[in-house]
Amino acid sequence: MGLNDLLYDPIRHNNWATGSLIEFCRAQNLTAEQLEITGVGTYGGILATLDHIVRCDGSYLRRIVDRPLEYVDTEPATDLETLATWNAEAGVLWEYFLTQPFDVDRVIVIDDNTRETRAGIFVAQAINHANHHREQVCAILTGLGIEPPDIQAWEYAWTSGRIWDLPAAAAAE
Repeated sequence: MGLNDLLYDPIRHNNWATGSLIEFCRAQNLTAEQLEITGVGTYGGILATLDHIVRCDGSYLRRIVDRPLEYVDTEPATDLETLATWNAEAGVLWEYFLTQPFDVDRVIVIDDNTRETRAGIFVAQAINHANHHREQVCAILTGLGIEPPDIQAWEYAWTSGRIWDLPAAAAAE
């Protein structure tokens, strides 16, 4: 088993969870005011936080695969449809990443050439960062009286066929 095999589920879950949260918010037909509501300890409103997740994810990703993602350097998204498109673009590039050899110890220069870090840190940061901010969006939704979607890894496993009931367990129900 290679490194990328170990990253398969965490990376796919990460992109799926962000996309699922964006799609959930789209389906709720949230008003512009609702998309701007913040919560205690949150990054910003729903739209701003989702934009932050998607753009940062793209920024980390383009550095580890050394390929451009044009939306990272554009103005923030003004709607959920744009974010859905950007997240899908990142998903395609993450899939490319999963097919390539990955040197976790490769050094990448960051912060206007003032620091260096290992490439593997970008993968860890992409997953941690997105989880943190997705929970903030879920907290805002809860504050609005909207039950947020289940975007845990277990739900990803059910959705993607990475978990299943054994025949004996299904028969016992």
